[in-house]
Amino acid sequence: MPKKTVRDITVKDKTVLVRVDFNVPQDPSTGAISDDSRIRAALPTINYLLDQYARIVLCSHWGRPDGKVVASMRLAPVAERLSEIIHKPVPVAPCCVGPQVEAMAAKLKPGEILMLENLRFHKEEERNDPVYAQSLARLAQVFVSDAFGATHRAHASTAGVASFLPSVAGFLLEKELDMLGRALSNPAHPFAAIIGGAKVSDKMAVLQNILAKIDVLVIGGGMANTFLVAQGYSVGQSTTETERVAFAKDVIEKCKARGVRLLLPEDVVVADKLEATAKAQTAPVDKIPASAKIGDIGPKSIAAYSRELGKCKTVVWNGPLGIFELKPFAAGTQAVARVLAGLKGATTVVGGGSTAEAIDSLGLADKMTHVSTGGGASLEFLEGKKLPGVEALLEKTA
Repeated sequence: MPKKTVRDITVKDKTVLVRVDFNVPQDPSTGAISDDSRIRAALPTINYLLDQYARIVLCSHWGRPDGKVVASMRLAPVAERLSEIIHKPVPVAPCCVGPQVEAMAAKLKPGEILMLENLRFHKEEERNDPVYAQSLARLAQVFVSDAFGATHRAHASTAGVASFLPSVAGFLLEKELDMLGRALSNPAHPFAAIIGGAKVSDKMAVLQNILAKIDVLVIGGGMANTFLVAQGYSVGQSTTETERVAFAKDVIEKCKARGVRLLLPEDVVVADKLEATAKAQTAPVDKIPASAKIGDIGPKSIAAYSRELGKCKTVVWNGPLGIFELKPFAAGTQAVARVLAGLKGATTVVGGGSTAEAIDSLGLADKMTHVSTGGGASLEFLEGKKLPGVEALLEKTA
């Protein structure tokens, strides 16, 4: 059932608690924000509320402070960056709950913004403590969820607070659900899924959910090693999941039975050490050196993957095809990203996390139909799971 959005309720002159995902990366040497895309992704909702003269209380987590106050994880730098972008002051409350914070929220004027301190400085946040959730709810009259990247967690600020306030989706959350939902439920064909990453274990549920919907399945990343073993190849010193070989064989058989075109590596890029300075070489999958480790797909695989993906009208991608952070093993991920960026009239949906990082590093995010802001959330959506932070919102009636 579709969820109500901020358009569907009255927010004019009201105090609105907005859950955003400002868990942005920092430069480890300076502490400065190195990528503000998650902040910018929330701007449509924030600007809409400002236009409605709402009083805005923003809340977010940052990092993993484990219920303790950690000075390096305070939200002042995030508030400062948002202030620079919207040209309005964004003060940060000393905490996220309590009388002092309630007084600050009560003093807000229409069109003003207050940011709460890091939600995860309180252990009650991740425990979805109802008292903590109710304390957050006391700050506002309406709750807007716009943190797709946190909706797969049943936390106080994502699910619990919805028990105490009228709760709807913001524009970013609406877009995420719409793009991912349409890609799975009403795709144009041929429909391809590119599934990569380190482990088969992490992607089993995705593969089980998506096999009946797709025409093409592309496998890459460390998880491809297990599929190669399932085909009878030796993968040298590469990491494999012995306990998942049977599952990989089952996927191969199901693809054959359902007429799904399965693309596995024909050749790979290997080295004795998976490092930035590694002396990498290409090897066919039936001649992988016993001392070598696989770091990427090879040029023949890139060509085969590119040809097949070039015919597709819908592509969903979750997981890199190699260790893209290291130059010797980046070519596969980069090549596939460029193929998707060049598809005309196709829908290309990229899962969050490391896949989104790879796309961003190439400057190709604006060439994709949608790049998700949520790694774990997009993965669970592709698995067909219900997201607690979405289920808690009001349903849109006909």
